[in-house]
Amino acid sequence: MTENGHWLRPGKHALPAVTDPAEHAAYIRARHPHATLTGLAGVLLLYQRTVLQDAQARFTARPLPGWVRGELSVVEHQDTAVGLCGGFGPGAPAAGLVLEQLLALGAHTVITVGTAASLQTCLDAGDIVVCSRALRDEGLSRHYLAPARYARPAPALSSRLHQGLRAHGLPAHTGAAWSTDAPYRETAQEVAQCRTEGILVADMEAAAVFAVAEHRGAAAAAVFVVADSLVNRTPRTDPPHVHTALGGVVQAALATLTAAPGTT
Repeated sequence: MTENGHWLRPGKHALPAVTDPAEHAAYIRARHPHATLTGLAGVLLLYQRTVLQDAQARFTARPLPGWVRGELSVVEHQDTAVGLCGGFGPGAPAAGLVLEQLLALGAHTVITVGTAASLQTCLDAGDIVVCSRALRDEGLSRHYLAPARYARPAPALSSRLHQGLRAHGLPAHTGAAWSTDAPYRETAQEVAQCRTEGILVADMEAAAVFAVAEHRGAAAAAVFVVADSLVNRTPRTDPPHVHTALGGVVQAALATLTAAPGTT
């Protein structure tokens, strides 16, 4: 990450890479000549396997095996094609890798739907948070963006997502997330600092997703359902209303992607 407080490779984000995700797209198209995601309204990244499976069943998904690292399928929502992608594992590196592959195949918009831990006493399990910015405490975003404390989503997409949630009867908070690669090394001191800074939740991927999307000129947004708390620590118990909330958020996110701007 850093050495003596300095970035190991200043300006790394602006340097050309040896590898290119276009190589992945070419590899896939050599086996599936018509492999493209350019016609999709967007892609939902889903981190919980049960949520992915429920969405696949509810919307009659058409699988696209082998196109990306993970399970990718296409569903029709309001006569519009949308991608569902999951099963690639948690964390910034996994999310960043699969997002690069999706964008290389032509995707241009992504919304991530996942769970997070509360950092504020005003949030309970089942509450919904639209991420306005993500504290870059993971290791991936520094390779894509200049040094900064936060990575940010696409403002217009985030606004439409919040409106879409409200239209589905799902009130949501809007605020910052702390994206960290080390969920078993979240310290009391860090939680206290995040609380003081007004950060609402802790997650693992948002900063990376925002960074990759910005670097590639794509649009990304993130929404979380609170599953547990780091304040007066309460371990996760997966109450049924959390899963119900995730299902509702998926529907609202699909509607956000398929609706014309300003109609949600």
